[in-house]
Amino acid sequence: MTSHSVEDLTEPGEGVYRRGYFSTRFADDPNRTRVWQHICRHLGRWIGPNDSVLDLGAGRCDFANNVVAASVTALDADDTVLSSAGPGVKAIVGDCSDLSAFQDDSLDVVLASNLLEHLDRATTLRLLGEARRVLKSGGRLILLQPNFRLKPGAYFDDYTHVAIFTDRSLRDLLTAEGWTVTHVARRFLPLSMNSRGSRLTFLVPWYLRSPIKPLAGQMLLIAVA
Repeated sequence: MTSHSVEDLTEPGEGVYRRGYFSTRFADDPNRTRVWQHICRHLGRWIGPNDSVLDLGAGRCDFANNVVAASVTALDADDTVLSSAGPGVKAIVGDCSDLSAFQDDSLDVVLASNLLEHLDRATTLRLLGEARRVLKSGGRLILLQPNFRLKPGAYFDDYTHVAIFTDRSLRDLLTAEGWTVTHVARRFLPLSMNSRGSRLTFLVPWYLRSPIKPLAGQMLLIAVA
């Protein structure tokens, strides 16, 4: 299988994903905002109201628009991020592995949701290195990812997935790259919100708290720089 980086999924110079990705695999869903409001409240134990936060691969800014923080920047290769960013969110179109716009030790939190599976290994390593550089001492890297161990049969239903990660392999990769992994939730969320079940947003807080997670396909890892 040929590996691709995020840049390979875009038309050169246009800042848009090929083949209508945002209208198929990542179509707009009014329920997504309510889901992410619950997720952001859950992640609040790792994100303080005075923190500076960077959302990598922000897409439609579901996290960036709902997190409570002092400053929020949303970065994505697709210019959908510009029209999606809410009030107070700074939107940037760019390469998620090139954080040269950010100073060393300048951020408290870097989050990437459903991003690393779209990147080749070299791009992922650059991203992890850049995230370490821009995070303050003790800063947190928050990764939400499909867990191949949980849903191998559906993992490549998204045609832009090129890399496989499990809770074990991602933890090992982070450790090998000098991160201290402080939290691993092997089962965190369902693999996709692209279903009729996405309307049951009132169940999300229960799901996040419950040790029993039917249909779980995504994991959560927290690492410290």
